Amino acid sequence: MSSIDENEKKSYAICRKLLSHPDSIFLIAPLSHKRYIKNDSLGVFIVLSDKRINITNHVYNYDVNLTQIISDKLNNLFDNKVDRLRLEFEFEIKSQIKHSLTTILGKLI
Repeated sequence: MSSIDENEKKSYAICRKLLSHPDSIFLIAPLSHKRYIKNDSLGVFIVLSDKRINITNHVYNYDVNLTQIISDKLNNLFDNKVDRLRLEFEFEIKSQIKHSLTTILGKLI
């Protein structure tokens, strides 16, 4: 990351920390392809969009242009995080299944 400016490096580091923070909440907007990270305990809100990152709290707002490489890395990190959460969610749902299809069918007859 030596050819990347300091604001981009710092923004990248902030986003990575929020991605791994347990209090962060994630949202993807399917039409605009924007990715959102909200962390109330740290008071930080991030929007990742087309080669840009916007970092906001109650005191400051930074809008930083990203190189294509850094933008792609952050998007991949975000998408992988959300996909891990999705897998955990699906596992939780499936682990609560108590009846087999045979049992359900038997109750319907």
